[in-house]
Amino acid sequence: MSLATPRWSAPARALLLSLVLALAGCASVDFDATLARTNEDLGGFTQGALGLAHTTAQREARASQAARLLAQPLNQPGAVQLALVNSPALQALLAQRWSELATLAQGARTANPSLSLEQSRLGAELEIGRRLSFGLLDLLTLPQRQERAARAQEQSQIQLSAEVVDQVTQVRQAWVRAVAAQQALAYAQQVNEIAHSSAELARRMQAVGNFNTLQRARQHAMYADASGQWALAQHRALAARETLVRALGLDDAQAAQLQLPARLPALPEAPRSPQALAQTTLAQRLDVRLAQAALAASLQAQGLSDLSSLTDVELAVRRDTVFDDAAGTQGARHGVELAVRLPLLDGGDLRRTAFNAQTLALAQRLQATLLEARSGLRESYSAYRTAYDLARHYRDEVLPLRKTIADENLLRYNGMLIGVFELLADTREQTAGVQAAIDAEQQFWLADAALQAAQIGRPPAAAQALLASPSATTTDTPAH
Repeated sequence: MSLATPRWSAPARALLLSLVLALAGCASVDFDATLARTNEDLGGFTQGALGLAHTTAQREARASQAARLLAQPLNQPGAVQLALVNSPALQALLAQRWSELATLAQGARTANPSLSLEQSRLGAELEIGRRLSFGLLDLLTLPQRQERAARAQEQSQIQLSAEVVDQVTQVRQAWVRAVAAQQALAYAQQVNEIAHSSAELARRMQAVGNFNTLQRARQHAMYADASGQWALAQHRALAARETLVRALGLDDAQAAQLQLPARLPALPEAPRSPQALAQTTLAQRLDVRLAQAALAASLQAQGLSDLSSLTDVELAVRRDTVFDDAAGTQGARHGVELAVRLPLLDGGDLRRTAFNAQTLALAQRLQATLLEARSGLRESYSAYRTAYDLARHYRDEVLPLRKTIADENLLRYNGMLIGVFELLADTREQTAGVQAAIDAEQQFWLADAALQAAQIGRPPAAAQALLASPSATTTDTPAH
């Protein structure tokens, strides 16, 4: 419908247009501030090094930093730093989040006004019409939409932090597996060499008539099994190293430069205490914050949807100029048009019902997250503490006992109380015990990385299975 109004002055029309443009352009995104906040929230994970390389100079600086890290054996903190400055996958993640934040900010802006021009002639009269229109409902609900966009951006920022924690945890665990696999390979090679010596000695003893076929076959079977285990250890070491290479985002030249320590770090003198974990409040956890942000965004969107699903309003300012060729005159008409969408065929009830159901689901998801948070942390701590106790048990009990047995058997061999095959068999058992100790240390450092992620609310999916499946800890060590 069209409402006739008094003529608007030029300053009044300019002021109205300026107001619309100012309100429409106030929403923006500062991704550098988002990264700074992420670094602040995740200081223990990023050490302030998370950033997006925009320019060639920034990329060159990061490449130089990566080269410095690769120039020496890479420890676990160094691996995390290398991934932060070098990984294209992580850079792609940051750029994607930047795009998402910009899209969310765009949703808080008012749509551009529409300008329509028309021309009509009736006899000697020529009429030229100009119509400038914009969504009045969009303008009236702009503060609510800006708040909705701000909440959505907050949710996206928390999700970014969660994804960074996931990436860092993957790097930490990939580093642990690569070093442990490399360490286990060295001991598998020793077992293979011992078995080869035993098989060769058995062959020679059979040749001189001191061994029968069964005795030689037993020694050769041990050698065959050790050779197979050595081949598998070689592949596992290569696969673990390549997994780390991918997590770090290394190219072929960088992968060739990658050096790993000869062994895993020593166990800490004492495990983390449950009291230290209890100091982490639920409000600091990313999973809780993400659920809270999702519910707040849904509540904000629901209030806006209740109105927009019912109707829409468009306001237009019109100016028509009429030329009378016969009379040689010119006149102008001014007016305002107000268009209202009538909810006759669709009252928007299903859309409101969908929003209500979604909000209810998110409220229940928040409650479920709160219930799961402490329970999951207790389970992660149990896995961590069990892994620590097992690794310490192998370090303080099993390995010293194996060394004592080896020393005593060497004395017995020197006293000609046992033969060379008994001595070689004991050496194989001692090496297998070392491999089991390596596996126990690996499980501890994997559980340590998982616990740090769980403490902030991002437990790895595989964390619960760390101690669930049989491993070298229980299968490779002979009974004694």
